[in-house]
Amino acid sequence: MNDPYDTSADVADNEDGSSSGGYEMLEMREEELMETRRALSEAQARQEALEKERDQLLEEFACSEAKQQEYVAEILHDKELTISELESAKSLFHQKLQESVEEKFTLESKLVLAKQDTVELAVQVEKLAEIAFQQATSHILEDAKLRVSAAETLAAESAYQIEEQIRKATEGTILSIVEQSKDAITKALEVAEKAGDQAAKAVAAFNDSINPIDSIASVQSENIKLQGVVSELESQLLLSKSEVDRLKLELQQVQAQANAAELRASNAEKALLEFQELSRKRALEQEEEIKSLLEKIRKEAVERKRAVSKAFKAELESIKAAVNAAKETTCSRDNAYMRRCEALQRSLRTSESALKMWRQRAEMAESLLLKERPQNEEDEEAIYVVNGGRIDLLTDDDSQKWKLLSDGPRKEISQRIARRIRSIRPKFPPRKTDIFEALNTNFKSLELPKPDEVWSIAQEKPKDGDMLIEHVIEKEVIEKKRKALERALQRKTVKWQRIPEEKKLEPGTGTGREIVFQGFNWESWRRQWYQELALKAADLSQSGMTAVWFPPPTESVAPQGYMPSDLYNLNSSYGSVEELKFCIEEMHSQDLLALGDVVLNHRCAQKQSPNGVWNIFGGKLAWGPEAIVCDDPNFQGLGNPSSGDIFHAAPNIDHSQDFVRRDIMQWLNWLRNDIGFDGWRLDFVRGFSGTYAKEYIEASNPAFAIGEYWDSLAYEHGNLCYNQDAHRQRIINWINATGGTSSAFDVTTKGILHSALHNQYWRLIDPQGKPTGVMGWWPSRAVTFLENHDTGSTQGHWPFPHDKLTQGYAYILTHPGTPVIFYDHFYEFGIRDLLTELIEVRRRSGIHCGSSVKIYHANNEGYVAQVGDTLVIKLGHFDWNPSKENQLDGSWQKYIDKGSDYQVWSRQ
Repeated sequence: MNDPYDTSADVADNEDGSSSGGYEMLEMREEELMETRRALSEAQARQEALEKERDQLLEEFACSEAKQQEYVAEILHDKELTISELESAKSLFHQKLQESVEEKFTLESKLVLAKQDTVELAVQVEKLAEIAFQQATSHILEDAKLRVSAAETLAAESAYQIEEQIRKATEGTILSIVEQSKDAITKALEVAEKAGDQAAKAVAAFNDSINPIDSIASVQSENIKLQGVVSELESQLLLSKSEVDRLKLELQQVQAQANAAELRASNAEKALLEFQELSRKRALEQEEEIKSLLEKIRKEAVERKRAVSKAFKAELESIKAAVNAAKETTCSRDNAYMRRCEALQRSLRTSESALKMWRQRAEMAESLLLKERPQNEEDEEAIYVVNGGRIDLLTDDDSQKWKLLSDGPRKEISQRIARRIRSIRPKFPPRKTDIFEALNTNFKSLELPKPDEVWSIAQEKPKDGDMLIEHVIEKEVIEKKRKALERALQRKTVKWQRIPEEKKLEPGTGTGREIVFQGFNWESWRRQWYQELALKAADLSQSGMTAVWFPPPTESVAPQGYMPSDLYNLNSSYGSVEELKFCIEEMHSQDLLALGDVVLNHRCAQKQSPNGVWNIFGGKLAWGPEAIVCDDPNFQGLGNPSSGDIFHAAPNIDHSQDFVRRDIMQWLNWLRNDIGFDGWRLDFVRGFSGTYAKEYIEASNPAFAIGEYWDSLAYEHGNLCYNQDAHRQRIINWINATGGTSSAFDVTTKGILHSALHNQYWRLIDPQGKPTGVMGWWPSRAVTFLENHDTGSTQGHWPFPHDKLTQGYAYILTHPGTPVIFYDHFYEFGIRDLLTELIEVRRRSGIHCGSSVKIYHANNEGYVAQVGDTLVIKLGHFDWNPSKENQLDGSWQKYIDKGSDYQVWSRQ
């Protein structure tokens, strides 16, 4: 465009024209100038309006883009949060499902085991009934048979004796008659011969004319003698007849007795037959009862199986419902996500269309403003410059100001200046068409909302007409379903939670499955031990321990606690009474028994007598010399003689005194009820009778009690004797004195293991085939151990061979009795994993303090034994496995293999 003020040159060039033409041209120029000015002002007004509208649209577009980005970020965050929650719910669900499946298999295996146990129990009951019936029947039948045979024997003997007497009497009578007859015949023959001689003499005399009167007289006298002999024979014959009659009468009596014996025998046979019939009927009845009992057991097993299957089906239904809920949740999540994506895409499309529309409008405005006009010669120097979407009208191209604004500075801007420009650039106002408008503009910087005021879907409450109300409702539905799924899983977990079995506690055995951990050593008093031990409660419980043996809790002259003074003062070197209570509470929270180490044999006095002897006690139990045994040589006691061995380092307490026993029982009950101890470890029980220990145990009713009866083993020429029966008998005698209310440390087994594990495994079996030590005679009262604070630790009075520790623990943890694990071995010797593995084997195999032991081999090469019904252990380098043992039935699987140290098999 031409400059409206540049007209002087034209007027000077046309001086010789007419004045009218000049005025006309001037008027035309003025009109054109006015029109140009009006057009320019209108164009400037339109341009300002367009710029304002464009600035407003750009601001709105920036706000919409910011909100859109915030919305997208919120949607993505919500999506990630929902996905993470769903993934956690899925993982929790899969975990619970896996646990439920494992519990199902466990329950099924338990059901199968229960069925097997039921069948085995029924078979055992049937066998026992059969054996009992057979034993009873056999006893009765044998008794009846013995009686019948005795009666028959007696009758036969009587008949034989009678027949023998009759025979002997008859033979004697006949022999006597024959002898007498022979004698009579002989005499008759002699008389006849004499008579013949006489007759011959008479004939001869007659012939010789001798006087016959003398011969006749002699013959008559001989006849008279012969008649006397005959009458004597007749009388003897009568006597023999009477004797025969008497013998016949006795024979008849004997026959009557024999008949009576036969009658009694027949009656006995009838009674036997009747008893056999009655026994058979009873056996049938018992068999019917056993069958009915077995049928009842089978029915109960079937009903139990049905109940379990029904419960399992219900659980499966709940799991299916949970799965369906999870599927629905997933579907709803996917649908919500798809809907959110579609809404986001719609919003993006709307934004893009709006942006496109505003771009089109801006381009249209620019095209309208940049529409070219026909240029004349006089306005060739006028140009349009487009700068940042804004049109600037420049009068010439020499304006360095606008050139600088459009092209930038001549030299390169440093990074520091560029950072400064970027930091303050948002505060610059938009460029205007001229300097005047730039100086007089009412521009205000864009005031963005604060972060707390930015719209967020998490804070916005759903309302009608809100674009995201559907998303919020879907989110609430998903949250409700997730919570319902968690509640279902929780109900399932609670439903299938195993109910703990009732444990019958007995002071001598505990539950029978105790594993004791000695929770201290000889140097533990140097640290805040109760605090350290409390931190290990969870670890000990997870490792399989069931009881923790605490150090002596009372105030003591010696820091280790075994020289107690004031029994009611529990602030010891191990910690305060509050720390002790806290430690016991931690043990109880992990289902661990707390066993207190109580020293009842002796007590250190706190005052001196007038004689200068320390025999007056202080504290709550202020005893005098009458509480000390009279045969203690060092402390001038006035009580009764000791019932055990003397401990020379401190006054020995006289437990025969009523007040002493009463005070000790009150103290033990205070430890049980107020402090929280569950049981006792009784120190130096050799010093007093086991009957007093029984009284103390019955009064305090501990869950478990152990006595320390440490006695020397038998040695010969420096070598351990094979026969240690006398040693273990002394320990058994003390346990008997307590009435079995207390167990005792199996010192015999510890001493034998010292030598046996050095290729002398034959020491582990006694002549009766049982384990040596207390374990072989009374296993339920044997507390087996390898080391304690006296034998090991820093004292080392009788340390166990370190290279045989694993073998020793493999022996005591797989055999009956109650095993004890020493603190140093578990935490400081690097064999914790091996001990935990052996504890798990003991638990899985069901080994308890009274399990049976059958020893197959015990020689120089190794040791093999079956413990219970499900475990076999081998010690040493003996080449053996269950398949080589003919007497070992069943299928066995190797569970632990430590080479020549030990190997363990479990029954499949």
